[in-house]
Amino acid sequence: MTPPLSSYAAEIYLRGLGGETPVLPTDPAALESAAREVLDDGPFGYVAGGAGGGATMRANRAAFERFALVPRMLRDTTDRDWSTTVLGTAMAAPLLLAPVGVMSILHEAAEPAVARAAASLGVASILSTASSHTLEDVAAAAGEGPRWFQLYWPTEDDVTVSILRRARAAGYTTLVVTLDTWTLGWRPADLDQAYLPFLRGVGTAIPFSDPAFRAGLAQAPEDDLMAAVGRWVPMFTGTALRWDRLDLLREHWDGPIVLKGVQHVDDAPRAVEAGMDGVVVSNHGGRQVDRAIGALEVLPQVVHALDGRAAVLFDSGIRSGADVAVALALGADAVLLGRPYAYGLALGGEDGVRHVLRSVLAELDLTLALSGFADLASLRAAKDAVRTA
Repeated sequence: MTPPLSSYAAEIYLRGLGGETPVLPTDPAALESAAREVLDDGPFGYVAGGAGGGATMRANRAAFERFALVPRMLRDTTDRDWSTTVLGTAMAAPLLLAPVGVMSILHEAAEPAVARAAASLGVASILSTASSHTLEDVAAAAGEGPRWFQLYWPTEDDVTVSILRRARAAGYTTLVVTLDTWTLGWRPADLDQAYLPFLRGVGTAIPFSDPAFRAGLAQAPEDDLMAAVGRWVPMFTGTALRWDRLDLLREHWDGPIVLKGVQHVDDAPRAVEAGMDGVVVSNHGGRQVDRAIGALEVLPQVVHALDGRAAVLFDSGIRSGADVAVALALGADAVLLGRPYAYGLALGGEDGVRHVLRSVLAELDLTLALSGFADLASLRAAKDAVRTA
């Protein structure tokens, strides 16, 4: 029998008998503080910062405070199975790694290390268009691990189609289209440091290796970096996206397509009507619009509106396994984890990412087991697993 996800806790306690304590914290707040100690101001602010005064980041966390699990007793949850399949992707638990770009600013091992850590645990990872490594190299690192691809939509269709073809050829099964970052929000942490990695050619490995993109350059990016940067930056930021453009993606991507950034309930059924297969309820972790609604507040409305017609995933404000449990209890098919694993990468490379993942999965397992649930089916069947606090 496969050990439960919570076995990581037992491993930690057993190592303690030999005087060994975890190298990295298991507490999310301590994890962020530790990452602050090892990262320069620019990289740390880029990951930890939010839009404006941070009201949306606070709203994301406050939304979790408004919901509470209602544990039930005397249920046999000794044996548990959190495996699931979302949009055809089998995964060990309903948890995916959110797309986080420019990971080389956190650790030299960057995206390939993240892909290896996720694959080793059966967790699906979502590669950002703003990767520091090519999508082919990251796919090779992931091996047989489940992987999705996130698109920052270029304004030139030839480049878009070329990137999509490469992603499918490299085994990425689901396309995640980010809607809320067609231009960068007002981010004081980055502005005060005048820090934008893309302007330095960081996080550009995918376009700079793309034949359609390179065809529009007088010289290769290796020979004239600033010219390549000058071509790419306005191609992926500054032009608003439109519903009527989704047909292009549907024409050139034969797998599931998910729209990330839904924050109003009416946008969810419209996505389905446009031929999309799912949505991610998300406000980009509070990085784009200050004073926006906490993402968790709209999740139950979107779940109700779609009523099983499309996948509903959740992102923004997730810090712990208990947070994941609440989002699942509110109807999310799966949850995206962002900043915590980025801090794990900064602190320990691949091992750091694996530590964070195992910690979140262990807490998720324990939280739901102690609340009376042994699998997603029993959680879905419950009508009172969570209530407003």
